[in-house]
Amino acid sequence: MNSRRNFIKHAGLGLAALQFAPLSSRAAQDSQPFLFDFWLWARPQEKEQESTLRKRYQSYREAGVRGIFFENYSKLHFQTAKEFGLETHRWMWTMNRGEKELLAQHPEYYAVSRSGKSCATSPPYVGYYRFLCPSHPDVPTYLEEKAREQLEKEDVDGLHLDYIRYPDVVLPVNLWKNYNLDQSTELADYDFCYSPFSKAAFLKETGIDIDQVERPEQSLSWRSFRYRQITKVVNQICAAAKDYNKPVTAAVFPTPDLARRIVRQDWANWELSAVFPMIYHGFYKEPIQWIGTAVAEGVQALNGKFPLYAGLYIPDFKNIDEIKKGILLAKGNGAAGISLFGEADFDQQTIDLLRSMK
Repeated sequence: MNSRRNFIKHAGLGLAALQFAPLSSRAAQDSQPFLFDFWLWARPQEKEQESTLRKRYQSYREAGVRGIFFENYSKLHFQTAKEFGLETHRWMWTMNRGEKELLAQHPEYYAVSRSGKSCATSPPYVGYYRFLCPSHPDVPTYLEEKAREQLEKEDVDGLHLDYIRYPDVVLPVNLWKNYNLDQSTELADYDFCYSPFSKAAFLKETGIDIDQVERPEQSLSWRSFRYRQITKVVNQICAAAKDYNKPVTAAVFPTPDLARRIVRQDWANWELSAVFPMIYHGFYKEPIQWIGTAVAEGVQALNGKFPLYAGLYIPDFKNIDEIKKGILLAKGNGAAGISLFGEADFDQQTIDLLRSMK
């Protein structure tokens, strides 16, 4: 997710499940169960010394961090973190797959915009936006295989799905100026997926030829179809994870309504073990109080199906008091915990804050 978070930084912008309950409701790995779970998104660096990692992961655990979502697999990082009782989950880019080999061998796997542009050759916004078409018959199986490659590793405790969606048909308003765009309406270049495979599957399911619909972006049945295509991929991966008795979670857009509207992501109806909405209030020009509002909307939509952990972006906060306020808003509105992103800003002051809130 390095490039994804660079997008965030520079553009302004990345089973009816196995049990995934807060540690307070299950046996903790040590004698002091946590009342509120803390998680981190992290990018492991292979060049780091083991002594550095031991000090870091011990401090995380002592601060009440339950687990880490690692963007890449690193045996050293995973096993050192596990030594200190942290859960180690593999954070996997899902629909966004830009491997050179895949692009060269299977350009037909990629999503197509309403204007006819393929992510294989004309990615929207940024060069690494290489989204797959979930309706291509081979894509769900391809992604399941990629998931299994991670799940079969003994030191991988779970799988964390990212980019499990279509490209943004509408960017957060804070980013429009970066691309000289006005996305008050859904523009054809950013509305996906109109591949031959999606059109054929939709025609077979509904009897509707989307090419004959005057305003396809306004078609409720077409929109619902696309929600379900992503849901199909998620649930296939979740079913595969049962073979390993490991949980599947996902980083998703802030609220169910926002996720459906801007990236065709219907996460409240997925068969996950837990969900981690990225409630990055600064991206949407919202005050800190919006964290609580977004959490409440998500919790209400899930209705107890699985826990929700509020994803917070550390650079969105001006100081440690604001981070504390954001955490309390999440907790007060029903979040099972939080996950923090922004390693460069995860300093001793933040660690001390988490320790005080265990």
